[in-house]
Amino acid sequence: MVGSLEGKTALITGAGQGIGRATAVEMARQGASAVAVADLNGAGASETADLVRAAGAKAEAIVCDLRVRDDIEAMVTRTAERFDGLDVLVNNAGVIDSSLTTDPDHGVDTLPEDVWDTVYEVNLKAVWLTTKFAAPYLRRSARGPAIVNAASVSGLVGFPNCPAYGVTKAGVIHLTKVTAVDLAPVRCNCFCPGVIDTPLAQDFFAAAEDRDAMERELVAPQLVDRMGRPEEVARLACFLASDSAAFVTGAAYVIDGGALAWRGVKG
Repeated sequence: MVGSLEGKTALITGAGQGIGRATAVEMARQGASAVAVADLNGAGASETADLVRAAGAKAEAIVCDLRVRDDIEAMVTRTAERFDGLDVLVNNAGVIDSSLTTDPDHGVDTLPEDVWDTVYEVNLKAVWLTTKFAAPYLRRSARGPAIVNAASVSGLVGFPNCPAYGVTKAGVIHLTKVTAVDLAPVRCNCFCPGVIDTPLAQDFFAAAEDRDAMERELVAPQLVDRMGRPEEVARLACFLASDSAAFVTGAAYVIDGGALAWRGVKG
């Protein structure tokens, strides 16, 4: 199978729903031997683990608060010990500013400091810490070790009312590049989704004064006139984690329905 992950062991953060869940299941379908699914929501992680097992791989559900250093270290250690090593790390978990405040006005000059801190800790610091703790296991892997990070088109262009999210995702893109340099030959790449139909996106729409208008506004610049699906992003993440991408590292892959390909807005 092209893009096969045959025999690999993976750890995916934020795997209790959305893109993380879709990636965990797709990895199992592509032959991964084991997938550790980590999430703050234990019930969501357990549901994903059941889906992974049904798709043919071993699974371990792990509850982890990515704002807590010791939780992150324990998550990585538990995965490596449970499955005798680690071949693939997917830093997928993320939060957005609007999900942490009820105030619709949360721009650069109005965002509460505690919201900034939480978004930074989950979206960027946790990516670094998870990578740091996983690095020794990945370096020992003889099965094409790779890291895949979830960035965003918000890390490439500015959007209103999500300063912490955009800044941290820009940081993830650059962290991906320096990780590829420092950990080579362990590969590291990231994907940059546009508007994907996930709980995170739905929370963002729900925080808007006019939910439907916000969705139309975000989809309008796309050449593909719909929201993306988690499964579509999952297939890209699996490719980047696989041996089919063995010559790809330090790269950021945009998956946004063509939104950044032009400066237009479809009527």
